[in-house]
Amino acid sequence: MTIQERAEKAVEYKRSGNYNCCQALTKAFSDTVQISEDVLQSIAAGFAVGMGTMEATCGALIGANIIAGLQTEGKGTIKISKAIMEKFKETCGAVTCKELKSVKDGVQFCSCDTCVKNASIALGEALHL
Repeated sequence: MTIQERAEKAVEYKRSGNYNCCQALTKAFSDTVQISEDVLQSIAAGFAVGMGTMEATCGALIGANIIAGLQTEGKGTIKISKAIMEKFKETCGAVTCKELKSVKDGVQFCSCDTCVKNASIALGEALHL
């Protein structure tokens, strides 16, 4: 599966209404890590609406970093996380849910679907998936 296909799959999961942004991303990448999908979804469950509903770090970014940590087994994860965060900020303009969901001139800065897609792509690029 290409990174674009994974990103679209993650968006589909988000749009289904059954997964928050973090869960949608982790579900799309669950076959790339050595942990059960059920456990992964439980881990990701609390990261909705910007890190536990606090409108902080985007849940999709948290999901990308969870997958990165599992993929790297914690070795060199910080470097990968930084690359993910930088790419996401470059494409979305911010990293916090509050900023991403802000409305200016009647237009939302960045939708959840776009955040999930861009975090998936940033993860894929950082890990060379």
